[in-house]
Amino acid sequence: MSDVNWRLAMRSLKRDLRAADVRALFIALVLAVAASTMIAFFLDRLERGLERQAGQMLGGDLVLEQRDPFSEELRERLESAGFVLSDQIDLVSMISRDGRFQPASLKAVDEVYPHYGVSYVDFGDGTEQIASGPPPGEAWADPRLMELVEIELGDRVQVGQTELTVSGIIEREADQSGGFGNFNPRLMMNTADVEATGLVQEGSRIEFEILAAGAPAALDQVQELLAELRRDGVEVRDVRVDRPQLGNALQRAESYLGLAGLAAVLLAGVAVAMSTRRYVERHLDTAALLRCFGASQRQLVTIFTLQLLGLALVAAVIGALLGLLGQAVLIWLLVSFLPMTLPPPGLMPLGLGVFTALAVLVGFAGPTLLRIKQVSALKVLRRELDPLPPSAWLVVGVASIVFGGLLWLYSGSLPLAIGLLIGGALLLGVLWMISALLLSGLLRVVQRFSGRSEWSQALRLGGRQLARRRQAGLGQLLAFSVTFFAMAMIVLVRGDLLSTWQDQLPENTPNYFAINIQPSERDPFEAAVSPRVETQSTLYPMVRGRVIAINDQPPRDAVPPDARGDNSLRRELNLTWQSDVPEGNEVVAGEWFSAAQTEGDASQGWMSAVDATPQSAPVPISMEDGLAERLGLGIGDEMTFSVGSDEITTQITSLRSLNWDSFQPNFFVIFPPGVLEQFGHSYITAFHLPEAEQGLIRELITDFPGVSLLNVDAILGQVRDVLAQVTRAVELVLALVLLAGISVLYAALTASRPVRAHESGLLRVFGAGSRMISRVQGAEYALLGFASGLMGAVLAELTSAVLYVYLLDLTPRLHLGLWVFLPIGGALLIGVIGHALSRGLRRQAPAASLGLLGEA
Repeated sequence: MSDVNWRLAMRSLKRDLRAADVRALFIALVLAVAASTMIAFFLDRLERGLERQAGQMLGGDLVLEQRDPFSEELRERLESAGFVLSDQIDLVSMISRDGRFQPASLKAVDEVYPHYGVSYVDFGDGTEQIASGPPPGEAWADPRLMELVEIELGDRVQVGQTELTVSGIIEREADQSGGFGNFNPRLMMNTADVEATGLVQEGSRIEFEILAAGAPAALDQVQELLAELRRDGVEVRDVRVDRPQLGNALQRAESYLGLAGLAAVLLAGVAVAMSTRRYVERHLDTAALLRCFGASQRQLVTIFTLQLLGLALVAAVIGALLGLLGQAVLIWLLVSFLPMTLPPPGLMPLGLGVFTALAVLVGFAGPTLLRIKQVSALKVLRRELDPLPPSAWLVVGVASIVFGGLLWLYSGSLPLAIGLLIGGALLLGVLWMISALLLSGLLRVVQRFSGRSEWSQALRLGGRQLARRRQAGLGQLLAFSVTFFAMAMIVLVRGDLLSTWQDQLPENTPNYFAINIQPSERDPFEAAVSPRVETQSTLYPMVRGRVIAINDQPPRDAVPPDARGDNSLRRELNLTWQSDVPEGNEVVAGEWFSAAQTEGDASQGWMSAVDATPQSAPVPISMEDGLAERLGLGIGDEMTFSVGSDEITTQITSLRSLNWDSFQPNFFVIFPPGVLEQFGHSYITAFHLPEAEQGLIRELITDFPGVSLLNVDAILGQVRDVLAQVTRAVELVLALVLLAGISVLYAALTASRPVRAHESGLLRVFGAGSRMISRVQGAEYALLGFASGLMGAVLAELTSAVLYVYLLDLTPRLHLGLWVFLPIGGALLIGVIGHALSRGLRRQAPAASLGLLGEA
């Protein structure tokens, strides 16, 4: 019997493909699958790319670092777990040649280096990709060190007590991530030469590292060992935890893409629900005939389920192929924005696309399809025996549960999915009541039109038709409102995202950082730079300090477990002092230093300018709110810093928010004046140097050889290029959402076609001409579109404010154009589409139109 059911289902599907409601259903499913698979393909490739890139940027799947050499016992335990080990030593020393001296960061690597990736090295014949380090007796220097010490390839440089031949210029290290963490020029050498330098001594600034490469199973096997090492103070970097992080712009773009994909799936689901309702109504007579021929209720449901299932599978395949093509276009648009080369697409998003199609079909069409099961065989003779439509709450309830499941699947957050589902259900009830009031008010206004013109009469007649079908009109109003809301949300978020990105990097954004400016060089450096730059930040003093206690406890014991490996607890922090809140910082909790505090009142027992005296009160400090949140700290908590040979106890009195993407000097911790001045310190500043003044850099290197100059022009150029690329990528997703929205309009108008055909037939019987009927239908659609646009504007304005604050980290704003454009645009869009779809009905003879009464 199953074979008969399948043949009947496929034969009926082939015949139904010519029906408008089946086309609408098919298009909606294709769009839902295309949107979900495109976003899933892209995010899946991005996720796997980040995991692969993490190993390269860290130097291995596991990195251990401490100030003393590692024991052989530890090495054996790691090797027995399946890891391949590489040794690395990092230290700071002076490099010299022919009387020129320069502090440099030395990096010694062994023969196993690197585990992943390649280094880009110039040996004199152009850049080459090298999957190894320098051999013993040789070294590779970065371009800045070559320029500062005037080194040529083949020259020998003094490193401690030995000399090394500089055989290559290293442009990019295999395991070096971007950033400003290492300010000194760099020299890479072989670990076999470290002992000859004599630099490994007690008190030296040296760090020993083990870079381990292994499978995920090896990492799982050593988790207890890693926990022990962390407790012993060893810095542990796990590829699954210490991954390269996306920039704020890409994180927002990722959130936007996920939001847009869900919006497209929701709109497609609404279109599926509307198309299925019309589909079922068309097939009630067919179902009744099948009952006359002996079909059971179960067989009826099986036949029509197989028909829709076949349609869903075809739509899933086509949608998945479109999604695969769409993600390729997305990656092409974002190719230079991405922090790595992405791996090829996986198979999981394809399965996700098929699952989405089936879930949307079951959730949004299932309850309506059950209506066929209730068809009586007597309906062949008595048309009034139509089965009752399913409860609206049943349809909405099942659809909400399925959409909530998809939301959980895509977001990975069950609380978020449940919260949005409950909020959405409450909002739907409120919207229904508001829509009823809005529609009633609009119809009252229309009925008061007293003009005798054709358009006045058309508006009154169109309003009366809506009033007669108030429940159906409310359903369409709600569907159109959600459609306009989703479309408006995607457009609004897109515009505000781009505005935020563009405002973040104005034309005069600093393109150089100057670091290690000594106090004696401060005034001469500022005098040399200020007249020739367009903008310059404050010269911030900088002191190095380490956190040694939090609330009188060891730092690792005082913070949450997931923060015990935070960089701020493992390394020295850059501290500064300021009397005023720095530009670009905003106090979000507590209060900034008072006038007495900024004067460094000695009566409070703080450090004097001559010597350190015992503290009778903690020093107030201001902390960046993100660091405070990670460490679980707040106003009133105390921190003790080790600065030089002294200890300073402080108390957090304010928290600041700041923009780390602004290309300005920023600090986690700021002291008041009168505390840190006695310690050795240097200055940092940032400035924008125009192209015409690039000669200043050579002068600064000559006059201030100890100052490190970092050129970030290339980074700025890349970020600005990214803005144009991400704009096109966002617009691609926007187009998909708009298509999904139009599919809702098409499905809704197709579902109401028989009713409007019957009404136009009655108007013709009573003498109305084609022109009058055209205007009445246009007026009805325009009224519906205007009310839907107004409701969509309310929803978009309220929801955008919530999303901006809690998801996209943007400042909410009022969109006045939305309140004008959306109602007028809705009236025009629905009016034009509805008028075009009704064109064939206006050409039908009255008898043909009235014949559709049974389908209504």
